[in-house]
Amino acid sequence: MKKRRLGNSDLYVSELGLGCMSIGTNPSQAQEIIEAALEEGINYFDTANLYDFGENEKLVGQSLKSVREQVIIATKAGNRWNKNKDGWSWDPSKSHIKEAVKDSLKRLGTDYIDLYQLHGGTIEDPIDDTIEAFEELKEEGYIRQYGISSIRPNVIREYAAKSSIVSVMMQYSILDRRPEEEALPLLNQKGISAITRGPLAKGMLSNKMLDKASESVKAKGYLDYSYSELEKSISSIREIISDERSMTEIAFQYNLADHAVASVAAGASRAEQVRENAKAARAHPLNKDELALIKSIAKLNKYEQHR
Repeated sequence: MKKRRLGNSDLYVSELGLGCMSIGTNPSQAQEIIEAALEEGINYFDTANLYDFGENEKLVGQSLKSVREQVIIATKAGNRWNKNKDGWSWDPSKSHIKEAVKDSLKRLGTDYIDLYQLHGGTIEDPIDDTIEAFEELKEEGYIRQYGISSIRPNVIREYAAKSSIVSVMMQYSILDRRPEEEALPLLNQKGISAITRGPLAKGMLSNKMLDKASESVKAKGYLDYSYSELEKSISSIREIISDERSMTEIAFQYNLADHAVASVAAGASRAEQVRENAKAARAHPLNKDELALIKSIAKLNKYEQHR
């Protein structure tokens, strides 16, 4: 598995990362999935304090304990569960972030976090205070680097201008090309990496294609695609790209074709799924003609609500 540098940092992440939200709460199952990832050469593991009330961090930490120095553990903060744990509130304050990191370190069973990310954010946040919190945590040795998880161009612009973030996690796929409009060009210019999530667009770009479409997608479409447009676009892409490539391979390689993308963080609920994803990530890159054909079919979506 090839690795790419995360921004201008000393962190090198595998081109395929494991998005750990879907590993479940069964310890043996979670360990099996994570061990499969390690066997495939994956070194980037992404979790968050929000997932399963922190249990996800515990499982990730336990499963990676024996290889801690060889892996990149990323987690996130900014969301605070309420007392009943039936909802959460957004809290990007300096005090919360500096408190949350200690809880995450304890759950992960480690004394440092490789990549600490703000789990969301709006332009109305106290951004200067948030940046100060991350910078202090870096100076204090609790974290090695920090980034944000955001799809909002205005928020990404602000952090790119004011902070020393090394990464932005964002949703990106053939069916969701919104980052191509502004975010990815900006990150390329600034030397900041993208970590992409949702590369298979709710499974519709997996080998099962529209068999994975939910009832909601069938009724309302996906982003600015109607369901009939999805059928036409996905089938057209499948027809023009060689059958030697799986649909999952096409989807992952599309993401990895952008120079700003350091890693595709794909979820998995089974070890076999990890192995299938790893095979797709290790495949030959899409050539210029293949990329051009895909872009001629897939819409260049626009951000409408979060500018």
